[in-house]
Amino acid sequence: MNEAMETILFEVEDGVATLTLNRPERLNSFNDRMHDELRQALARVRAGRADGSVRVLVLTGAGRGFCAGQDLSDRNVAPGGEAVDLGASVEKNYKPLVLALRALELPVIAAVNGVAAGAGANIALACDLVFAARSASFIQAFSKLGLIPDTGGTWILPRLLGPARALGLALLGERLSAEQAEQWGLIWKTVDDAALMSTVGAVARQLAQGPTFGYAQTKKAIWESSLRGLEAQLDVERDLMSACGRSEDYREGVAAFMDKRAPQFKGR
Repeated sequence: MNEAMETILFEVEDGVATLTLNRPERLNSFNDRMHDELRQALARVRAGRADGSVRVLVLTGAGRGFCAGQDLSDRNVAPGGEAVDLGASVEKNYKPLVLALRALELPVIAAVNGVAAGAGANIALACDLVFAARSASFIQAFSKLGLIPDTGGTWILPRLLGPARALGLALLGERLSAEQAEQWGLIWKTVDDAALMSTVGAVARQLAQGPTFGYAQTKKAIWESSLRGLEAQLDVERDLMSACGRSEDYREGVAAFMDKRAPQFKGR
């Protein structure tokens, strides 16, 4: 399946859905049309997860940038004009997008091919695995406009980096190189520009052939762990382990191990 819309590209091959932000002339910045098409694409991913045709999602950008955040031409405020309710935009678009990515019961990989700024940076960081081209960078650009990091930034940054680095990035709005982001533990891996998509593609295909039911439970347990104390998290591990033990993937994994063969996981 290969489908193109106005602001994104969406294709599925070998269980891997690739969603490409496709406004390269605007560094793939978000507008209302893109948000609407993202919602449609993520609905297709959920449907594909249900019928087994989609087992991994890759999110990337067209052209020389990943995503420059919000398209400010959609939010231009004329002198003396009525103020724009930015909170309404967060409630309608960015909050649901972050929650939708986190709720997907499959691995979500960001392939950051260039600058990821503002909401674009935090959408990438909301994914489960983040690979970045060596020339890529991350910028919490909100402070340049007198804003706070939205799209989950105030939740994600201090949990990944601690408050000192989170505040430094948020208040100063400095460009963070991909290599520094990897050293700080903000992303998974930096690769050479020319190898980005082939590297991500290989990892995505590996995951697509794996026990995706267990991946979904792992994702749930780790992302939600900061909301609980140790005892409560141990209870969650118990419950999710019970669910995994009843899965077809577990039965197949044990059988394949005993038979000394490669497992054939189905994600159930």
